[in-house]
Amino acid sequence: MTRSPDTSADHTDTDTDSHTDTDTDTVFVLVHGAWHGSWQWAATQRALVGLGAASVAVDLPGHGFGAALPSGYLLPGRPGLLTERSRLAGVTMDDCADAVLRTLRRVRRYGRVVLVAHSAGGGPASLAAERAPELVDRIVYLSAFVPAGRPRFLDYVNAPENATARGAGLHVGDPEALGAIRIDPLSPDPAYVEELRETHYHDTPAGLFDRWRSALSPDLPLAIPSTPVALTASRWGRVPRTFLRCAQDRALAAAVQDLMIAEADRAMPHEPFTVHTLPGSHSPFAARPRELAGALVG
Repeated sequence: MTRSPDTSADHTDTDTDSHTDTDTDTVFVLVHGAWHGSWQWAATQRALVGLGAASVAVDLPGHGFGAALPSGYLLPGRPGLLTERSRLAGVTMDDCADAVLRTLRRVRRYGRVVLVAHSAGGGPASLAAERAPELVDRIVYLSAFVPAGRPRFLDYVNAPENATARGAGLHVGDPEALGAIRIDPLSPDPAYVEELRETHYHDTPAGLFDRWRSALSPDLPLAIPSTPVALTASRWGRVPRTFLRCAQDRALAAAVQDLMIAEADRAMPHEPFTVHTLPGSHSPFAARPRELAGALVG
């Protein structure tokens, strides 16, 4: 078995699908957010294993090692970075929900399934739970989009409650023309790199941030934040749900996290959120994976 680098240990282990012999029958299905992939969960998965919990991390279409890069992304001068239409422009919300559903069906044999979504991954995870609530015993939103109150992630990203969030200047090119929200994780501009760090990873150890940014994909298919996700009380609304707030989140402000929780509970009051608060940034899987694993298991 190969494994991926841990931010909190010296070994190098890269597997994103792991389990251990324990008396637990719970498996965590981990869904990443924008520009990330399954590998960003690796340190959290190792911590989950240490707590006796099985887990599997999903690569949404357009992310992970299967993600298509802009043709000039790795070339000198970055030709076409601002104008070349994304090869991921055709990825749909249905495609992403289907990827989650395939994994949920695979792991159902383990027993209790907890679906965990980070950030923009809340849309595909919510749609998967709406379509097959019988496959999910609990859904956990880690500073993630909850469509129960407003159907599009952009509805919350652009809300007044999110006005203090950083990162708008990270987007390059025209999203409508590109078919994607494009960032430049390999930018040679120190000011851009610092804004990326401050937005998503401000509490990740400084010496590790360059490695984390180099693993990001540049394109988020536009459908993920812009497609409406319709939820119903009889399906998604019957799944017990938890929200893990990130208190110092600079990408999705705590005020808008609270807005999503409140609007979801008003829309579907029969199974209200259990809410826990974590310290730190939008990316606890980088800054404090053991604490995140403890919150998930707890």
